[in-house]
Amino acid sequence: MARLSVIIITLNEERNIRECFESVRWADEIIIVDSQSKDKTVEIAREFTENIFVIEWKGYGETKNFALSKVTNDWVLWLDADERVPKELGEEIKQTIQASSETAAYEVARRAYFLGKWIKHCGWYPGFVVRLFKKDSAHFSKSLVHEKVEYSGIIGRLKNDLLHFTDENLFHYFSKFNNYTSLAAQEMKQAGKTFSLSDVLVRPPFLFFKMYILRLGFLDGIHGLILSAASACYVFVKYGKLWELCREHSNNNQ
Repeated sequence: MARLSVIIITLNEERNIRECFESVRWADEIIIVDSQSKDKTVEIAREFTENIFVIEWKGYGETKNFALSKVTNDWVLWLDADERVPKELGEEIKQTIQASSETAAYEVARRAYFLGKWIKHCGWYPGFVVRLFKKDSAHFSKSLVHEKVEYSGIIGRLKNDLLHFTDENLFHYFSKFNNYTSLAAQEMKQAGKTFSLSDVLVRPPFLFFKMYILRLGFLDGIHGLILSAASACYVFVKYGKLWELCREHSNNNQ
C-alpha cells in the first residue's frame, strides 16, 4: 500500500500553518523544516507531527532538498505554508498514489488568492505546478528564488485545484518584495545576464500590458489592476538591482 509524506518549509508562519496542517492531517507523514522561526510556528507544528527539523536557512531549493532527505515514504506532496489541500484534492491524491502507474509526478492547478480574491486571469490561473511526485524520481532545483521540482519520468495532471492564499495585504506583498527581487537579480548575474536599458524601459510596461490586457487582468477588477502594476514594479526593481550588481562588478575590476 502506497504511503504519502508531506513536506513544508517554514519561517514565522504561525498565521498560516495551522490551516495548512489541518488540510493534510490525513497524510501518513508530515515533515517540517523550520528556519529558526521567532513566533509560534514550531509550537503549532508539534500538535500535528514529531518530524520537525530546525536548521539555519539554506536557501529555498536546498532547504526543500533537506526536507526531502527526511522522507520515509514513496510519495511526496510539497506544500507552502500558505497553501491548502481541499477535501476533493485530498481524496484524489489518495486514490492516485494507490493506482498502479508508471507516472513519476503530477501537476496541479493552483487557485491563487491575492488580497483576498481568487485571481482568475492575469496569467495566474490555472498556473500548473508539480507538487506530487515519487521520492526517487525528483529533487528541487538550486535556484535562489522560485525553485521547482525537477523530475524524471512521465508526468500526469490532477483534476482538482490546490488553494494558495498569497499576500492577504500589500504590506505582506512588499515585505517579500525586497528579498525576492534581490535574489532574482543575483541569480541573473550568476547566469551571466548583463543589464540593458531596455530591461527597465520595456520589460515592466510590457508585463503590465500582457497581464492586464492580453491576459484579461481587467476582468479581475481592482485586484487585477493592482497585481499587474505591482508585478511590473517587481520587474523594474529586479533589473534595477541587476544594474547595481553589474556596476559594482565593473567598479571592482577597474
